[in-house]
Amino acid sequence: MSYTTLQIEQNGKVATIWLNRPELHNALNEVLIAELTEAMRQLNRKQDVRVIVLAGCGKSFCAGADLDWMRRAAGYSEAENLADAQKLAAMLKSVYRSAKPVIARIHGAAMAGGTGLAAVCDIAIATDAAKFALTEVRLGLVPATIGPYVADAIGPRQARRYFLSAERITAGTALKLGLIHELVSEELLDERVAEIAEELAKGAPGALREAKLLLAELREGSPWDDQLLERTAGRIASIRAGDEAREGLASFFDKRAPKWQE
Repeated sequence: MSYTTLQIEQNGKVATIWLNRPELHNALNEVLIAELTEAMRQLNRKQDVRVIVLAGCGKSFCAGADLDWMRRAAGYSEAENLADAQKLAAMLKSVYRSAKPVIARIHGAAMAGGTGLAAVCDIAIATDAAKFALTEVRLGLVPATIGPYVADAIGPRQARRYFLSAERITAGTALKLGLIHELVSEELLDERVAEIAEELAKGAPGALREAKLLLAELREGSPWDDQLLERTAGRIASIRAGDEAREGLASFFDKRAPKWQE
């Protein structure tokens, strides 16, 4: 499929989705949202893709919502605004629930919706010059669709501050908050993303998918919940009996690489 707002590159097992509106700092509009949703669907179906990287062309990762799109949305009816918001919510969900690990490659501005994109990725690597913000309240809006993901990433107490203050978040502060995982210089960004992608690709595809599902179950769980502990025991028992686990254990004892690393 050809895209007007994205570029897709595949290097071995790693596919990179480039947000490709550099003249507008990769701002989100309805076309980019629809195309990114479709790109995630397509890449999750490709068996030769094991890791997805989300990146931005030009000077920024993603500067938030396209102003022209926002201007048009201001004239929408409530029903039209709901349909528009549901498409954005579906796009964010497609990244967050991807069966394959997603790495955010962040440089420059990652504002509002760009901060949300950072939060929905499994791993976020940013340059030390990257900047983030949740600026919605200054426009009479709220960070609603991105809110669950950002609050999950930084915790409700920190989300309370930044949802309300709309202040700029430096890369160093984003690291302390847990919004991103690592800071690197701009010169080393691609190298570090490639290193992490290579490590992720060593994992068994089914196990990576199951690990994400396990995290979803643990999110609301507690070690004091006996039913949860019982379910996790049943989960590992089921997985251990599968072909992937048998191959992984056999390769370990045979001192060879498992088939999915070939």
